[in-house]
Amino acid sequence: MAATRKSCCALSLAACLGLSFLGLPARADDLPAGPIKIVVGFGPSSTADTVARLVARYVSDHVGHPIIVENRTGNSSMIAAEYVAHAANDGHTLFMATVANTIYPAHTKQKFNLGKDMQPVALLAEVPNLLVANPSLKVNSVKDLVALAKAHPEKLSFGTSGQWTASFMAAEMFNMEAGAKIAAVPYQGGANQGVLDLVSGRINLMFNVASTLAPFVKQGKLTALAVGQPKRASIVPDVPTMDEAGMPGFDVGIWIGLLAPAGTSPKIVTAISKYANEAVHTKEAEQALHAQGMDVLGGTPGEFSAFIEKDIQKWNRVLASTGIK
Repeated sequence: MAATRKSCCALSLAACLGLSFLGLPARADDLPAGPIKIVVGFGPSSTADTVARLVARYVSDHVGHPIIVENRTGNSSMIAAEYVAHAANDGHTLFMATVANTIYPAHTKQKFNLGKDMQPVALLAEVPNLLVANPSLKVNSVKDLVALAKAHPEKLSFGTSGQWTASFMAAEMFNMEAGAKIAAVPYQGGANQGVLDLVSGRINLMFNVASTLAPFVKQGKLTALAVGQPKRASIVPDVPTMDEAGMPGFDVGIWIGLLAPAGTSPKIVTAISKYANEAVHTKEAEQALHAQGMDVLGGTPGEFSAFIEKDIQKWNRVLASTGIK
């Protein structure tokens, strides 16, 4: 799923040919004077880093404002989030957030609300999650899986990347919505070993990024049941959404969005939002992101704010359903 530095460069150069997202010319003089820094809570070549560098190169080349991407890793991206939340609200410091920043505060009871302690700017992209099963289960739909899980409570297993990760939360959300009891098996070293165990039949099911699982689906080694967000994924266009599969409102996509410190001028927020949307909505950028398994989103600061609040409420409901303290 991670893009190489070379890929990031290609993405960024492609983004320079951008079209206006809102149909109006962006005003460079609404941006803060001098360098702007985008802080990313994950390492270089991560999906959040890739999107940040795409936006940075587009703005730098399009309006002449120097944009720097800084990686501050640790604590599920919360070190970076807290750093930007306490930065000056002059538009010079921004944060590229992910779903980790709504999940982590929920399960740790940390007094941090992404949408209120920071100013949402733009929801930019999503990494689709795919629900797959080992073919030995002989299920070809979410409906089949729910029936099997209810008939054999606590007999099936989900592979996850560890407790409170996006894959764990997706599995628990499935249990909540289906009224099922499927065990979550953690793979602390990451998802790769879990995928191998799923293919071999040691575990039965998994939610994982579509780009990782799609090759196994095409080879017939895994059965794709649904994508875990409201719209179909470009990398597996023939796979139905969870909504289409009978679970309306189910959304466990790994989103990526840009925020600023709370209190940042609306004029600056609007200008940054416009340029960020332009960066990801060029034809070339969309094609490059799709090739890496990402789908372009986009939207206004207000829409992103409402999205974050809904995301926080969703994870709080899922956490409550697990009964884990």
